[in-house]
Amino acid sequence: MIGFFGVLRKRLFKTRRVTVPESGPFKSSCLLGEYRMRLAVVIGFCMLVSGCFASASTPKPNSGLESDGVSTVTNVSLPSSRLLPFAPTDEFLQCVPYARAVSGIEIYGDAWTWWDQAKNIYNRGKKPEVGAVLALKKTSRLKYGHVAVVAAILDSRKIMVNHANWGSDSRTRGKVHYRQPVVDVSPNNDWSEVRMMNTIGTFGRVYPAHGFIYQPRETAEVQ
Repeated sequence: MIGFFGVLRKRLFKTRRVTVPESGPFKSSCLLGEYRMRLAVVIGFCMLVSGCFASASTPKPNSGLESDGVSTVTNVSLPSSRLLPFAPTDEFLQCVPYARAVSGIEIYGDAWTWWDQAKNIYNRGKKPEVGAVLALKKTSRLKYGHVAVVAAILDSRKIMVNHANWGSDSRTRGKVHYRQPVVDVSPNNDWSEVRMMNTIGTFGRVYPAHGFIYQPRETAEVQ
């Protein structure tokens, strides 16, 4: 590229014989005008080349979440809801009491025990429903499991949940987080493996899930 511009400079600015008066102001104006014309050509060419390189190298903005293709969902309209009202609190809140309060599913104990406790008491399944509780399994990172309440269904692999105590620091732990996207990444689309958006707006690691515990019929019908 440097060699190219060097050749161009030599061709544009090489000395060329022209017939002009031996002296006087007209001689100076001719030479100056020719120089200015050549300089304008070079500047215009450089601007054109730099514009082409800039447009080729500038990446297109990404409007969605990079790894999962889930767009920002702040404008999603939630259904008139099967979630029971929950009064705001400044107390440190665990996921279990929050999920129990807004879903109407009366299960106590650590989140990882909810799935087995729900057997023969509440219906369970592999498809999300608004108001149902998504129950995550216990892992080395989730020692007590986790439960979250489905707030909206975006499509067969994307939902939004309300849940408590899904934070990474003292400002976000123990708080309720609303309308947080969750994606199903299981091979069979059975919600056995999920990724949940964290409080900094990105999706975290893959977590194994039991499935969904559905609200009692009377709770769903009242709402």
